[in-house]
Amino acid sequence: MTGRLSTLAAAFVIARRDFTAILFSRSFFFFLLGPLFPLLVGGLAGGIGKEVQSNAARPELGVAMSAADAQALIAARERLEPQLGSAVPELVVVKAVRPGERFDVAAAMQDKRVNLAAVVTGDLQKPVLSGPKERIAAWRGPVAVLAAEAQRAGGTDYPAVDLAPVKLATTADEARSRMVTAQLGQTVLFLLTMLLAGMVLSNLVEEKGNKIIEVLAAAIPMDAVFLGKLFAMLAVSFVGIAVWATAGSAIWLGSGNDLGQYPSPAVGWPLFFLLGTAYFAMGYLLLGSLFLAIGSMATTVREVQTLSMPVTMLQLLNFFFASWAMARPGTAMELAAMVVPFSSPFAMLARAAQSDALLPHVLALAWQVVCVAVFVRVGATLFRRWVMKSGPARSDGKGPWRRLAGRLFARQAVR
Repeated sequence: MTGRLSTLAAAFVIARRDFTAILFSRSFFFFLLGPLFPLLVGGLAGGIGKEVQSNAARPELGVAMSAADAQALIAARERLEPQLGSAVPELVVVKAVRPGERFDVAAAMQDKRVNLAAVVTGDLQKPVLSGPKERIAAWRGPVAVLAAEAQRAGGTDYPAVDLAPVKLATTADEARSRMVTAQLGQTVLFLLTMLLAGMVLSNLVEEKGNKIIEVLAAAIPMDAVFLGKLFAMLAVSFVGIAVWATAGSAIWLGSGNDLGQYPSPAVGWPLFFLLGTAYFAMGYLLLGSLFLAIGSMATTVREVQTLSMPVTMLQLLNFFFASWAMARPGTAMELAAMVVPFSSPFAMLARAAQSDALLPHVLALAWQVVCVAVFVRVGATLFRRWVMKSGPARSDGKGPWRRLAGRLFARQAVR
């Protein structure tokens, strides 16, 4: 036993100390409450807006039947509306079809003058429901009930409703929707990283002012101090994200939303969230290691603000760079965004939304781990040299011949 902890063991001690000290502080409690108020207001506004939109632009079911069948169907809806309520779709007579006349369903659904979600054709004995697959599957039962009521067929004698799905989405639509998911993921990742990474800098400056960091550096390796602080702040950040995600999800789901309303990423939602967590951790550690290096050179809060502002602006440029590269998949621009350490998490999360290949994510995460290790080592070296003054001795600016002449002159003066 040498009496000195290894780097990893010392880093764990520092991480546990910082994690418990921050997590059980009053300031952290108020820090958690900060973003919850915008989430609450946004959730209420979104729920109210959705209700207003659903009432103002309720999807309609077009009717393209004979005049007699269309009027009987509308009368049946009026009779059943008090019992079924919003489960019965709004009916709009698109055209009174004569016997043998052909009706273009696709052209009717693209008419901007109406808000058609599906069209029912045929007759009351055998109606045909055309439209998007999800919509006609949901309206199949109500249409059968309306057709039975229109014929006065009785309680359980419902006609069979044939479904005719109309595929409106194309490959281009799918790529466009996945790009929306990629942009949303990049934005959330950037906001969380910038919001939470500043805690690393403020904690280090506070401990430098209290001389605690010098005591820690004298007891354990400086690399362990930096690693411990980074992972402690990362764990605290995950606690904050868990609290905010729980509260935000409760508000979001309580407003009637679900993930089915949003375009699914190429790798699927579970893996996309898992990769998002990994890339947040890597982005946080990369930016946090850079902030630690800055904090090692700053002595006051004003110096911290002055030095951290360029880093914040550069990180914003990295975010824009990754967003720009996202629109150019397969090009050298996208490859550069994936290689540059500070833009790599944003670029790779966007790639997860657009491509289902998994090997690039393994390589990117390994590369980001290497970059974190390098930045932590550089930050610890800067701290030792600029704060602890434990680097190599600095030269006095004189050459060897001038130093020798000075010594001889000093001896002559003594004599």
